[in-house]
Amino acid sequence: MSSPKIYTKTGDGGKTSLVNGERVRKSHVRLDCYGSVDELNSHLGVLVSHLPTAAFDGVSEFLTQIQNQLFNLGSQLACPDAKLAEQLPQITAQHIEALEKEMDELSKDLPPLKEFILPGGHLLASHAHVARTVCRRAERLCCSLAETEVLPETLIPYLNRLNDYFFILARYFNHHLGAAEVTWKK
Repeated sequence: MSSPKIYTKTGDGGKTSLVNGERVRKSHVRLDCYGSVDELNSHLGVLVSHLPTAAFDGVSEFLTQIQNQLFNLGSQLACPDAKLAEQLPQITAQHIEALEKEMDELSKDLPPLKEFILPGGHLLASHAHVARTVCRRAERLCCSLAETEVLPETLIPYLNRLNDYFFILARYFNHHLGAAEVTWKK
């Protein structure tokens, strides 16, 4: 039995299909939105693959939950039909609350932040900073899309909280792995 071919050639003309079957240009802001969410998910895959298993089991598990939520969010972004979108997995207020709770937990023993810090430090922190910036781009693009189309009300707040989470996660990694935070020299 052979595997089905991954290539369909239906996108060769610069268009792709959304969840509802609608064909749109690949340059549409909607595709930029869920493409950035997909890119973020890939960065999380890299981050999780670098985590030392025993030391960060809880973080790894939480990041995997976020990866699943990002797939759900991407499916919402790929569906312009509000009725059909209601049938897809949702990002809820509970997901946002879970991010807030996790940030509070990770922040417990972090030193107060008195200056801007440069992205970097330990490799894990650097990956968290990359995830943060890709998440910020996804959020900005979703804000652009929301100017012309209706998005689920939790989508932008979720992305906003998620990029805050990645900032805290980067600081957490640096703190627990003994890497100094480098402050911005004005």
